[in-house]
Amino acid sequence: MSEARAFKHIGQRTIRPDGFDKVTGKANYGADMSMPGMIWGAILRSPHAHANILSLDTTRAEASSDVLAVATFQDFPSVNDAAAAAGTLKSSLMETAENILAKNKVLYHGQAVAAVAARTEAAATAALALIDVEYEPLTPVLTIDAAIADDAPLLHPTMMTQGLLEPATEPSNIAARMELKKGDIEAGFAEAEVIVERSYNTPTVHQGYIEPHATVVRFDDNGPSTIWCPTQGHFDVRARVAQLLNLELGQLKVVASEIGGGFGGKTTVYLEPVALILSKKSGRPVKMTMTREDVFRASGPASASQSTIKIGAKMDGTITAMQATLHYEAGAFSGSPMGPGCMTVFTPYDVENLYVEGFDVVVNKPKVAAYRAPGAPQSEFAAEMAVNELAAKIGMDPIDLRLKNAAKEGTQTIYGPKLKVVGLEACLEAAKNSDHYRSSLGEHVGRGLAAGFWFNIGGQSSVIINLNPDGTGTILEGSPDIGGSRASMQMMAAEVLGIAPGKLNPIVADTEHVAYNQTTGGSRTTFATGMAVIEAAESVVDQLKSRAAAMWNVTAEQVEYSDGVAANLAGEDRLSLAEICANAEKTGGQISGTANINARGAGPSFAVHICDVKVDPDTGKTDVVRYTAIQDAGKAIHPSYVEGQFQGGAVQGIGWALNEEYVYSAEGVMENAGFLDYRIPLASDLPPIETIIVEVPNSFHPFGVRGVGETGIVPPLAAVGTAVAEAIGMPVTSLPCSPPKVLELLLSKS
Repeated sequence: MSEARAFKHIGQRTIRPDGFDKVTGKANYGADMSMPGMIWGAILRSPHAHANILSLDTTRAEASSDVLAVATFQDFPSVNDAAAAAGTLKSSLMETAENILAKNKVLYHGQAVAAVAARTEAAATAALALIDVEYEPLTPVLTIDAAIADDAPLLHPTMMTQGLLEPATEPSNIAARMELKKGDIEAGFAEAEVIVERSYNTPTVHQGYIEPHATVVRFDDNGPSTIWCPTQGHFDVRARVAQLLNLELGQLKVVASEIGGGFGGKTTVYLEPVALILSKKSGRPVKMTMTREDVFRASGPASASQSTIKIGAKMDGTITAMQATLHYEAGAFSGSPMGPGCMTVFTPYDVENLYVEGFDVVVNKPKVAAYRAPGAPQSEFAAEMAVNELAAKIGMDPIDLRLKNAAKEGTQTIYGPKLKVVGLEACLEAAKNSDHYRSSLGEHVGRGLAAGFWFNIGGQSSVIINLNPDGTGTILEGSPDIGGSRASMQMMAAEVLGIAPGKLNPIVADTEHVAYNQTTGGSRTTFATGMAVIEAAESVVDQLKSRAAAMWNVTAEQVEYSDGVAANLAGEDRLSLAEICANAEKTGGQISGTANINARGAGPSFAVHICDVKVDPDTGKTDVVRYTAIQDAGKAIHPSYVEGQFQGGAVQGIGWALNEEYVYSAEGVMENAGFLDYRIPLASDLPPIETIIVEVPNSFHPFGVRGVGETGIVPPLAAVGTAVAEAIGMPVTSLPCSPPKVLELLLSKS
C-alpha cells in the first residue's frame, strides 16, 4: 500500500502545466471563442417571479432585418406540442426544457422565455423588445414556510409528493420526501440524560464563480455540430443537448474551454441548446453570454434550508440519539440536494439510533444547482451547531465529545455502507494538538469548531497516453480541470512511467477524441480519472517491456522496468523509455496506453475546522481573525493544490456564514444581483487560512487518494456560527451572521 511507498513525483509541488497560459492571458475561456460569420444570441427573460404566459408573439422580431433567428420552447422537438401530438414526448426532459425556455408559465424572475440571434450583440439585445409577451401575474411563493402552507399557491398544479408513506391525493409544493433511519430513535432519546433541540436556517447562496456562462455553437448539417463552452462536464452537455433536440451523440462535438470557476454550478446547460437552435435556423455560428445579473437571476444557486435537530446524550458525552427534519428549497423545479443532505447530516458520528426526514420544496426562485458538497453544508451546519451546544451543556470539550462519538472503521452509516478506514479521528487529534486550538482568545473573540463529511464518488473515466519517438508524450483525458487536475494526472503518469512530469503534456480532450468521462464533480477527478491515468500508464509500461524484450530477443517476463529504464534480467542490457520509443517503429509502431474504467471505492473524506472571530459590539461587524482547515486527503498528490482546495472551501463557507444571501423583494425580484451587493469574501477580509493535511490512505486507490474538493466547504458554516455565538454569548440559528443580524442579537440580549 501507499503507506510504505516512497514516491518520486507524488507529493511534490510541481509547476502547474496550464499555469503559464492562465497568468499571461493566453488561455481561452468560454467567451474568448469567435468564428467566421458569427452572430449573437440574446435571451428575453421574465419580469415576473410567477405568471401564466397568455400569449407569446415573435412576429415583429422575425421581421427585423437584423434578426436571423428566433427560438422558443416549441423548438425543442423532444417535448414540444408536435411531440405531444405524435406521442413521442419525452416527459422526463420537460422540466429541463422549461427551465431553459419557459412553456406556458414562468416560475422565477429572470426565467428565459424566448431568444433571438442577430447580426451584432447590440442588435440582438434591442430585438428582445420586439417579442410581445402577455402575462397573467400570480402570487409568488418565496420561502419554505410559504410553500408548505395549506393555502399556498401551487407552482405545479399536478405535482404530487413522492415518497410519502401513503400515496399523495392532493397536489402540493413538496416535490418529494425521504426517510432514513437506524436503530430505535425513541429508545435512544429515552436513554438520554440531556437533550438539545433547535431549528436552523441557511439562505439561498451562489457559487460565486468568476466567469459567467457562455457558449459559441456552430450547427453543421454534414458533420458534428460543435459546442464550445466552459463546463465541468462536456460529455454531459453533449448528452443533454442531444436529448432535447433529438440528435444522436455522434452529431455533436463539445469542446470544454478553460473554466473560470464552477463549484457545481456549471454541471448543467442553460445557453447551449438555445444557441444550437439559433445556429441551425440562421445557418451561422452563434455566440451567447450571460451578464453577471443573468447569472444571479437565472442560473442555479444553492438551496436555502430549514433544519430541526434533536440530539440526546448521557452526561459522559455518549450520544444516544440524533434526529433531523430537513427542508430544502429546490427552486422552481424539483431536485434539491435533499438526498445527500439527509445522508450526510450525522455521518461524522457513530451513533446507534438515528432518524432523518427530508423534504424537497419548490419555490419561485431559479432551479438550484450543485454547489460543492451539495446539501451537506446546510444539514451539517445544523447538526454541528447542535453538537457544540450539547458540548457546552454538559461541560465537555467539543473535540473530546466528537472523539468519544467519532465515525471510524466499521461505523454503520445511516445511508447504507459501513465505513472503511477513515481519517476523522486523526483530524480531530490534529485539531486538538494544533497551535490554533491551544492559543488564547482576546476580548470579543469567540472560537468555533466543526466537523464535516462528504462521500466522494468514482465513476467512468477514459484516458489515452501517447508516447512520441523522443520519449515525450501526451495524456488525453476528458475531465475539465477546475482545480489543478492536469498537474495531478501528469504526476501520477510520471510516477508510473518513471520520467519527469514535464515530459508529459496533459490535455483535456473534446468529446470526439477521448471516450466518455463523467463530470468533474463529486470530488471524483483525481481519484477516478487518476486511476484511469495509472491504468493507461501501466499499459504503456507493459508495452515498453515487450518492446525491449523484442529488441533483446527475450521474453517480457525477463524484462524489469523501473525509474524509466528497462533492464534485461538475462544480461546487462539497459534501455531508457526514450530509447525504446525511438525504436518503436521497428518493434510494432508507436506506443499508446488506454484505459476506460468505472472506478469504485472512492474513499469518503472528513474535515475539522477551527475558526476565531471578533465581533464589534457596537456594529455587529464580524471579522475572522484566525482559521485552520484540517482534512484527510488520503494521499496529497500535489500538496499545494490540496491546500488550495482546503482554503477555497473554507473561504466559500465563511462567505456563506457571514455575508452571502439572495435578497428578494415581495414580488420575487432579487435585489442584490451583482458582486457589489452580493458580498463574497475578498482577500482583504480574511487572515491566511492555515491548513493541516492528514493522510489516511484510501486502500481502493493505487496511491491512496481521497477526493478533497468538497468536504472543505462543509465545516465552515458551523465553525463560524459557533464562534459568533461564543463571541456574543447568544445562540446563532440563522445565517448569514451579517452585521444587522448580529447587532439585532446583541440588542435583544441587552
